[in-house]
Amino acid sequence: MRLFTPLRPAADAPLANANPVAKLAAALLLMVVLFLSVDPVTPLIVLVALAMAVPFTGLGWRVLLARTWPILLAGTVVAVINGLAASPVSGLALGFRVMALAYSGVLAIATTDPTDLTDALIQQVHLSPRFAVGALAAVRLLPVMALEWQTISLARRARGVTAGRSPLAAVQLAFGKLMTLLVGAIRRATRLSTAMEARGFGSAGCRSVARPRRMMAGDWWLIAAAAAVGLAAIGFSLALGAWEFLFA
Repeated sequence: MRLFTPLRPAADAPLANANPVAKLAAALLLMVVLFLSVDPVTPLIVLVALAMAVPFTGLGWRVLLARTWPILLAGTVVAVINGLAASPVSGLALGFRVMALAYSGVLAIATTDPTDLTDALIQQVHLSPRFAVGALAAVRLLPVMALEWQTISLARRARGVTAGRSPLAAVQLAFGKLMTLLVGAIRRATRLSTAMEARGFGSAGCRSVARPRRMMAGDWWLIAAAAAVGLAAIGFSLALGAWEFLFA
């Protein structure tokens, strides 16, 4: 099971080397445009732009699609259900919005190292180091939790605890594994919190910066490109007469 294993982009990819705050700002701009537009054309154009940006992320298409297929499935299900309940146009609009919103965040986060993100949030956004470092520690534990979930599943299988063909038994077993994982996560978080406090992570006063990060010209160009994509999507939708405002 590799759902929580971080994606590893190529080190020389342009987006992989961009400032994490710039990538989050670019994703946020696209999300605002997608949130305010309820037509199918605007999110479709954003999706095309995101697809064109994939070669600059350092992530292969096969790896990206293999890890994000639930997004495509969710968008398709939303489109079909809403298309049957309301109209095909509204179904496509919602389906495209789900995919575009999700992939905007995925491309920003998947190309960002958690440590770099923490440093950027502290230096550029001036986020509290106590909160930022704590969030970093939590993110670092996601692969551990994925491995522990697999270990729990294998241990139960070795003891002969299986659901067979019963969906109800499968749900009960999944809930039991989830509770086991939750108890282990709480215990691990308590130990980690105590260790971090002992090492001075919760102490008052200023903290030094080991890895200085600055917003470079390329980072501002990335934000400008995201804004341009959002405006172009709205403009093209307006030209086709398809644009619809959320609060109209």
